[in-house]
Amino acid sequence: MVTQNDSGRFPKGNSKVIASQSTFGFNFYNSYARLPASLFSFVNPEPVPAPQAVVINEQLAESLGLSAEALKTAAGIAILAGSENPPGGLALAQAYAGHQFGHFTMLGDGRAILLGEQITPSGQRYDLQLKGSGRTPYSRGGDGKATLGPMLREYIISEAMNGLRIPTTRSLSVVSTGEKIYRETALPGAVLARVAKSHLRVGTFQYAAGRGNDKELKLLADYTIERHYPEANRETNKYLAFFKAVIGSQASLISQWMLVGFIHGVMNTDNMTISGETIDYGPCAFMDVFDPTTVFSSIDHHGRYAYANQPKIAAWNLARFAETLLPLLDTDQEKARDMAESALKDFSAQYDEHFLHGMRRKLGITSAKDQDKILVRDLLRLMSEHKADYTNTFLDLTFQRFDQSELCRSADFVKWKVRWEERRNQDPGGVEQGQELMKTSNPAVIPRNHRVEEALRPAVQAGDYGPLRKLLQILENPFAHSVEQEEFATPPEPNAPPYRTFCGT
Repeated sequence: MVTQNDSGRFPKGNSKVIASQSTFGFNFYNSYARLPASLFSFVNPEPVPAPQAVVINEQLAESLGLSAEALKTAAGIAILAGSENPPGGLALAQAYAGHQFGHFTMLGDGRAILLGEQITPSGQRYDLQLKGSGRTPYSRGGDGKATLGPMLREYIISEAMNGLRIPTTRSLSVVSTGEKIYRETALPGAVLARVAKSHLRVGTFQYAAGRGNDKELKLLADYTIERHYPEANRETNKYLAFFKAVIGSQASLISQWMLVGFIHGVMNTDNMTISGETIDYGPCAFMDVFDPTTVFSSIDHHGRYAYANQPKIAAWNLARFAETLLPLLDTDQEKARDMAESALKDFSAQYDEHFLHGMRRKLGITSAKDQDKILVRDLLRLMSEHKADYTNTFLDLTFQRFDQSELCRSADFVKWKVRWEERRNQDPGGVEQGQELMKTSNPAVIPRNHRVEEALRPAVQAGDYGPLRKLLQILENPFAHSVEQEEFATPPEPNAPPYRTFCGT
């Protein structure tokens, strides 16, 4: 086993990669295995008895340089199920730690295995990981398996996030395994193939820092900078530049969650990526009625990860990240702490700027004025007071459907609407340009929780994947504003029971 990163550089395009080309198109370079051995364990996925492809993301496969047709064959499905290793891969489980609901724990990939890093035809690098592929040294008594419903749910939500143009891990496939996995009851087993810029997390750095080995921490940081933020190498203090870059990527990401009403549900530090991608779609959900206190996770009893708390939690997580980097920022730890705290103060301002910019777009405003923040604040307050549907309120504004909801018919909204129209009339972009901006900023559909469940139920209970495929098609381009999307924009019935999500999926 190689115990240090002895390359320091990454290949460009397909030159000098470790993996050989194959009929599947796998083109792996296994750089993570060159990091200190303490950060991972070599482990192979567990073979499954009867793998069957449920869904394969052909478009994603082709963009990765993979052959979708080859992946559909028995040999391809066996790889996606974990029964066979892909050519050139080097399977391993990553170690990491995490603050889970504020409590620190040493963790790791308990049921996920990294097959390798696919180098695309354009020279980009993506992790290919199997989720639900069996036990690892980090399973902590678990079986390392996954069930069909949650894996399909992650496929739906992650691909919907991609359609919404929000940085996210992607889903390449879901394969049923022919096993029965025992949770509360016996459920069909499945393996998800997940694609990510990397699976490096705040928790990865917490794990390295927790071992107290500054040399290992430096190797991890240098590796991450080279992989995700190489421009930091040009700065006098590259580790401070690295920290600032991660702050910027997270400020942008969280604002995009908030702009579409997405609630992650489990913003533990092991679920915050260094790359700025959304990861881990267990207890997440999209908000219907606008309520800043909305929580879906069944175990978030105190609302730690409620919708309105997400920016604060992101800042808290970044503070934990900063703690891991202190030995690298400066040999004088007081000075290092001051540097980190100063950088972290910028998060809120960056988040506010991203959020307000996104809200201006949602309201069809192309320029910036100080009054815009008040205009947005007042609209959100009215939406909350009238229990307005978050997504559909912005659609009503986009298409001027002012008789569609209780909110739009209220006297307070009418007054707000006058201010909004005055602001749009003052905008140098003009009303028509603003209208087009709204169409491309306000999605016609989101993965409504009740629609997701309607697609999952027949898939899990009867192997009927028709509703699943229909929903995926509807969500693929949420800004199409097509006739077919209209029925999927309908909120749940007012008397529907509260929606609950669960961890451990």
